[in-house]
Parts: sequence; C-alpha cells; structure tokens
Amino acid sequence: MKDVMGVIYVNDDDEALQPLTKDRCVASVPFGGRYRLIDFILSSMVNTGIFNVSVFTVRKYRSLMDHLETGKSWDLNRKQDGLFILPPQTHYHSSEFQGALQSFNQHLDYFHRCRQEYVVISGSNLVCNLDFAPAVSFHRESDADITILYKEVEHPEPDFAGCGKIITGEGERVQEIITASNPARGEKAALCIYVMRKALLLDLIQQCTEAGKFHLLGDGIIGNLQNLKVCAFPAEGFLSMIHSIGLFYRRNMDLLQPSIWGELFFQPGLIYTKVKDEPPTRYTENAVVQNSILANGCIIEGRVENSVLFRGVRVHKGAHVKDSIVLQRSVIGENARVEYAILDKEAYVSAHKTFRGEERKPVVLEKRKTV
Repeated sequence: MKDVMGVIYVNDDDEALQPLTKDRCVASVPFGGRYRLIDFILSSMVNTGIFNVSVFTVRKYRSLMDHLETGKSWDLNRKQDGLFILPPQTHYHSSEFQGALQSFNQHLDYFHRCRQEYVVISGSNLVCNLDFAPAVSFHRESDADITILYKEVEHPEPDFAGCGKIITGEGERVQEIITASNPARGEKAALCIYVMRKALLLDLIQQCTEAGKFHLLGDGIIGNLQNLKVCAFPAEGFLSMIHSIGLFYRRNMDLLQPSIWGELFFQPGLIYTKVKDEPPTRYTENAVVQNSILANGCIIEGRVENSVLFRGVRVHKGAHVKDSIVLQRSVIGENARVEYAILDKEAYVSAHKTFRGEERKPVVLEKRKTV
C-alpha cells in the first residue's frame, strides 16, 4: 500500500449533532469511552498500511488538532509522509462552504507533492474497522476509474439515511446513484469512501471548481457516471454513520454488547487513539457497576448501570447513573440520578438532582453546564 494515500475530509454538517458540535467539529466528537470519531477511519487506514494521511478541516478544528497532535498515537509522526492537518486557507461562514472539492482545491500543492498514485478518500463520521486492501485490489483488477464502498442494509436503522442508494449491474459497475433515497433493507447504501487515482482526483477538482461545483459525490462522481467506469465494493463488519444525537446514543450503547465491542475494536485491526497517562479507575467499597464501560481516571462511589463513562468522571456517593453516556471529567453529585442522558465534557449534576431523558430521546447536558 505504499502507492496509496489517505484523505479524510471533516464533514461540515454539524447541526445534526448539536449541542455536541457546538465547540468541536464532527470528527472530534468523543465516542466509546476514550475515542474520537476520526480515530476509526484513521486507524483503519493505518492498519491497512496507508502512512500518508491528510485531514481536511473546515471549522471548529482546535479540539481536533489537539487530539491528533503529530500523529504519534497512529504511528504517523514520520520524516517521510505521515499525518497532515490542512485547515482552510479562507474562513468560511456556514453558507459559503459548498463541499469537499472546495477544500481540496485550496491545497493542490499538497496533492502534487505526494508521491502516491492512488488515493482513498473518506468522511470523518464513520464508526467502523475496515481493511481497505481488498477494495484497492478490486479497484486495480477491475480497471475502475472510481470505486465506491457500500454497505448492504441489514436492519431498518437510520445509520445510512441520506447516504443514497447504489444500483449496480454486471461486475458491480454502478448504473445509478439515487441520492434522494434512503436505502431499505437489502439495498446498497453509498458510503462516503472512494478509491481512485490521484491524477483523476486532480482532474475532477479542476473540472468541478471551474464550473463552480464542489460536491465530490454529486458533482464529481454522479455527474461523470456516463464518462467514467464507476464500480462498487462492499464494506464488511460493523459500520455506522453518526449523523444524529439518537444514533450517537444508540451506537455507544451497542458497545455494551461484547460481540460488537470485539468486532469494532479488534478486527481486522486495533483502533488507536491519543494516549493519556492517567491512573486506573478507583472503586470505593460502596460502588456498584453493572454492564458498563469505564475509561481511566474515574472515581466511582455510587452506582453505574448500562452506561459509558469517559476519562476522569466522578460519581459521588449515593448517585445512580443508568443508560447514559458521560463525557470527560463530568461530575455526578451525591444522591443525584442520571438516566437516558448524554453529559458533555465537564458537565455537573448537582447533589440530589435528577437529569432524565427517554430511551428514544436522550437528553443532553452541554459542555461545562450545571443542572
């Protein structure tokens, strides 16, 4: 895979994940106790042997840069190739940014400087553990111009709502991509993951930007279906596209199932994240923990049930956390109760207070807010 580079473009549509994206971009939204969303696609690329990876940002990328640093945690702090974080050269307001090709066009020198022949392009809101080698091999063997990864929909969950539906013919050649359709069970959902030659990507950037079009899928790929050989390739294993608070909550809760945890974090490779030197979680004699995930540095004096707790969370004596997600350094006061809730970083639930949502509509406490 030395001739393949990775490109991750940070999804700009952050309204659906508000308030978690109030001060951070989608890629840096925490997930699974100690990870960020970008960790999954970035680790997948590294595990495949892709060691030249660029991250194209748009807005609110300070926390993402703090998380990625030099790329050391992913073995990307290299003298040759490595991790490149590419902020926009122009400040965009919400109405001004129109698509990934707009960001790519601002950094053409980066693409020209890279020595790799092929590029794997992906969005940043996928929870997955992928091996890109089979897709790249299929791309070469089929002599395709573009290969789109897809997921065959198995359950009527909204993970792939808005992704678009792929219709293929002989040899998995794409005949049509219906972007206005939500794929149903048994249909192929188009993922925001593409394989192509770098030279073709540069041609698409030039062609589309000169026409004032910047959407990679809609303008670059669908607009050229008749001119290019576009093929589809299936993505295997657990995969979800996090594009709503409800999905964020449910996919975190799914991790409490050992089969899903093992499939996502260990197969086909490990998922890496920023290393922090913190002590183990401390449990007092009155602590009760059932079916939960707890990261390092927590102090548990109360009860935690069916929940995901991130680093440094404190649950005081008599408190009860149930069916909830509690992000870094949040505090649950004495005899407080939290249920069906998402607490953002450094949130505080006061003593004897109750903060409760519903299973299908979890309530969110914003970063550094108190209830």
